[in-house]
Amino acid sequence: MDFVVALNSIFWGWLIAGILLLCGLFYTIILKAPQVRYFFSLIPNLWKASRDNSGVSAFGALCAAVGSEVGAGSLVGVSTALVSGGPGAIFWMWVTAILGMPIMFGEAVLGQLFRVSNGDGTYRGGPVYYMSKGMNNKVLPTLFAISLILGNGGIWCMIQSNSIASAFSNTAFLPSWCIGIVLVILVGLVIFGGIKRLSSVASYIVPFMAVTYIALSLVVMMLNYEKIPYMFSVIVESAFGAQQVAGGLLGYSMQEAFRYGVARGLFSNDAGAGTTPSMHAAANVKHPVNQGLSGMLGVFMTTIVVCSSTAFCILLSVDLNSGAVGITLTQQAFSGTFGSWGDWIVAGAMLLFGYTTLLSNIYYGEINIGWLCSNRQNIIQSYRVFACILVFLGAIVPVVSLWEVADLCGAFMVLFNVIALFVLAKYVKFALVDYKKQMVKGMVPLWDYDEDIVDLYKKKKGVEKHA
Repeated sequence: MDFVVALNSIFWGWLIAGILLLCGLFYTIILKAPQVRYFFSLIPNLWKASRDNSGVSAFGALCAAVGSEVGAGSLVGVSTALVSGGPGAIFWMWVTAILGMPIMFGEAVLGQLFRVSNGDGTYRGGPVYYMSKGMNNKVLPTLFAISLILGNGGIWCMIQSNSIASAFSNTAFLPSWCIGIVLVILVGLVIFGGIKRLSSVASYIVPFMAVTYIALSLVVMMLNYEKIPYMFSVIVESAFGAQQVAGGLLGYSMQEAFRYGVARGLFSNDAGAGTTPSMHAAANVKHPVNQGLSGMLGVFMTTIVVCSSTAFCILLSVDLNSGAVGITLTQQAFSGTFGSWGDWIVAGAMLLFGYTTLLSNIYYGEINIGWLCSNRQNIIQSYRVFACILVFLGAIVPVVSLWEVADLCGAFMVLFNVIALFVLAKYVKFALVDYKKQMVKGMVPLWDYDEDIVDLYKKKKGVEKHA
């Protein structure tokens, strides 16, 4: 494990974080800051994005994508970032989110452009599809698929179930194996029903859990309102150098704040990691840009809103030097306001957040296994069974060391995916230009999904060249 920690110190020290932020800057520039220009269109877009009532709606795909993002990263990951990197880590989480929004835009658009039909009104797609079809490459998507299957499809499933089990073990004093069995049943009821069932479940759970959690977090913040100005000053100051935290003994360097802020920021919103494009590819929308806008909204809600809510509650209520870590630290933050109910609030949030993330992570693993095995259903069904076993094991065995392995898998996923994002950026820009042209003409932007994007791009560029 020391070797993995050493690799992560290299990858997440500056390398992956720098590459990720560079990619965000690149997309911000070539797309002319879509996270700013289209910010006030993100929510209205949801109500007009879906093409019809068939397949997976834009809202359903977004809820499923957000459900995969708002998991352990929003509760456990934030507390881990604060303990390991200090309050300044939250600043770098915000930077990751702001620059992650155009990255997610590009990923969602590419997922839409290079998706394929399942034959039942639904679609599948993601990095392995836009790498293989858009780049005519087999090696890169194979490496990406292996990294994702090991990471999201395996290790992160165990981390999510362990976080849920830990939250309830501390609160209800239930044995972990009981929680594991319940989780397996709840997960199995959905994953064997396919993407339509997953998106339907997420459409109910995600809005409810997000609104409830944010509302309860606001209560904590309002009761500690006098500390808020100081909290923001500590966050900003700690982001750029060693600072003592709330009178405590621990100091944090800028490198620690940067590393853990970016790493946990990525874990919370998945921008650049190449996971959520598979969910966005499933949406039946009028134009790829519609889902790109939904993707940006997902990043904003996950990191800027939900993760910040967790961070603020912790910084306003708990001493980071107390020795508490993980979900326990988050529970202490809410217990300070709500008493013993605080533990139940966090346990309930962890159950809902972690549950939707489990469903989505298994789906991501399924998509990539399907690509590797030419979508053979017997292999996909076997993977679903194996994923349920991992969910149970994650609930009953310690997985603290797996966070480092998860970070390593995430680093490889970013490396492989960002290469594709740079190479295929021209298609994202092409789709956005098409969307804007139709909007200027007063039209409802529509995309012909029967036309191959590579052929269409060459055709249009050829016309422009000879015009």
